[in-house]
Amino acid sequence: MEYQIKEEGDFKYIEEGEGETLMLLHGLFGALSNFQFILDEFKGKYKVVIPIIPITEIEIFSATVKGLERYVHQFVQARKYDTFILLGNSLGGHIAQLYCLAHPEKVKAMILTGASGLFESSMGSTFPKRGDYEYMKQRTEYTFYDPKTATKELVDEVFEMVNNRGKAFRIISVAKSAMRENLASDLHNIKCPVCLIWGKQDTITPPFVAEEFKHLITHADLYWMDKCGHAPMMEKPEEFNILLHQFLDKISVTA
Repeated sequence: MEYQIKEEGDFKYIEEGEGETLMLLHGLFGALSNFQFILDEFKGKYKVVIPIIPITEIEIFSATVKGLERYVHQFVQARKYDTFILLGNSLGGHIAQLYCLAHPEKVKAMILTGASGLFESSMGSTFPKRGDYEYMKQRTEYTFYDPKTATKELVDEVFEMVNNRGKAFRIISVAKSAMRENLASDLHNIKCPVCLIWGKQDTITPPFVAEEFKHLITHADLYWMDKCGHAPMMEKPEEFNILLHQFLDKISVTA
């Protein structure tokens, strides 16, 4: 992914294109590359913004899902974004929900894909299993319907994170806080249009999670992607982008 990473104070981010702001939030093991296909597709019509969420570098007392939401808000304030469309995958979807609940005036619409916030299966009681490359390869492949989506580059990134003691400690802290931070009783307060794009074979936030999000969020549309796991925008990018286009076109008409 050959895009310029910009820096402003404590923030690193990608910002490409012009127009309405579309902000993308990655997950616990996510990276900028997770959103390459969305960025390539939508930068011609939107200002696509991808903040690098410092999950493995943030101060330990802020290594919680709420701490990361506060970081995103600080980034929004520093960049002086007005209103924007917010998209989050996995933990990024959890952060997006917290942000939308805390700052509803900023979020025009929200897209959740494989989002935590209600239920997510953990990596197991032995996670992170340091020093075992094959184990981390299997766990990374578990994210996808097609295990070949877990490239060696992706597995290497995950392996490096869990074998760094400081990074692993923060990952565990954030993951545990996400388990505690169940939003079921708060989701009715989300009033903006919401799009749920879900893999039918998601094993981390299974299909029943998407159904529960649709039930709890008043203005939510649910789209299914077959033969697809926890990161649809990576595994089936063309189909994902078609569904995203449909939702964005719908909210632009009704705005």
